[in-house]
Amino acid sequence: MTHYDTIVIGGGPAGMMAAIASSYYGQKTLLVDKNRKLGKKLSGTGGGRCNVTNNGTLEDLIAGIPGNGRFLYSVFSQFDNHDLIRFFEDNGVKLKEEDHGRMFPVTDKSKTIIDCLVGKIAELGGQVRTQFEVVSVKKSDGTFQVKSADEQLTCDRLIVATGGKSYPSTGSTGFGHDIARHFKLAVTALEAAESPLLTDFPHKALQGISLDEVTLSYGKHVITHDLLFTHFGLSGPAALRLSSFVKGGETIYLDVLPDHSRAELEVYLEREREKSLKNALKSLLPERMADFIAQPFPEKVKQLTHKEREELLNRLKHLPIPVTGKMSLAKSFVTKGGVDLQEINPKTLESKQVPGLHFVGEVLDINAHTGGFNITAALCGGWVAGSLHF
Repeated sequence: MTHYDTIVIGGGPAGMMAAIASSYYGQKTLLVDKNRKLGKKLSGTGGGRCNVTNNGTLEDLIAGIPGNGRFLYSVFSQFDNHDLIRFFEDNGVKLKEEDHGRMFPVTDKSKTIIDCLVGKIAELGGQVRTQFEVVSVKKSDGTFQVKSADEQLTCDRLIVATGGKSYPSTGSTGFGHDIARHFKLAVTALEAAESPLLTDFPHKALQGISLDEVTLSYGKHVITHDLLFTHFGLSGPAALRLSSFVKGGETIYLDVLPDHSRAELEVYLEREREKSLKNALKSLLPERMADFIAQPFPEKVKQLTHKEREELLNRLKHLPIPVTGKMSLAKSFVTKGGVDLQEINPKTLESKQVPGLHFVGEVLDINAHTGGFNITAALCGGWVAGSLHF
């Protein structure tokens, strides 16, 4: 039976970085993953380009992690997004910044990031076993037993980085939550986050329209980003981000022209009063969106009554969209919920109840927006979980 100082279960960003840190600190380290290759989910992020982190401030980072981001203050005080950027550049991966602080490899290939992480594990002497599916984990006499169908390994320290339950095809089946429950740790309810929104709205008229930098709001939650109308409702970063705050049954509001105040739009309409309403709006919006907004109103701008003008401004600045639900967990980017953070030491990501047992990444009750925030939480947390704390 082979014994290791540290075994890491799960070969996503959190697990790979945990294996790197553990190896860096001289631990005999093994990373196991049930897939054929490491980084399966990572390979599809950012449209295959891998939005690896975000170049914002600490406060930007915390704001980008609406699900318990404050828990990560201690992690980020040890290893943050700027350390991450330096890590990749020191290891030969040049990054570039795009809109909203999103950082990508200049190659535009997620393989570049995965190869860097896998190469670093090897360079530091860490071992990797793929197609190794863990079926049970136990602890006795201070040692963890990690079993597959036909093998048993032991370790002093176990790091669980198995992901949530979104995109199960990548291997995220919720097994890490089963491990937590086995050790009598609380797991909060799981639901979809960063999920496309299902809406009760005229989908056919708007399907395929993409709007840049619009504002979606629900109560105090106001998101300005890009939006895509689909055959089922809304997708794109604005919808995905707002999905953390709705379940279905709510009405959200769309401002298609957040850079124009109502007063500015009134002045604009007065200036364009001789034009057809559709043509006036086409200067501000994509053609099919302009047609949709103009649909209930008279043909010419000058034919609008005072009441109709108010209604038009409402459609532009405060269009109500009833949400009927969200895509299933399996079709959502992120899992909301997970191992209860009250069980976890924020400085080490170790269980308060079970010494040597660490949880990191999406298996925890932490969820972040797309835009590099989830991967940042996973990679930075991985470094902290894998490090030896003296």
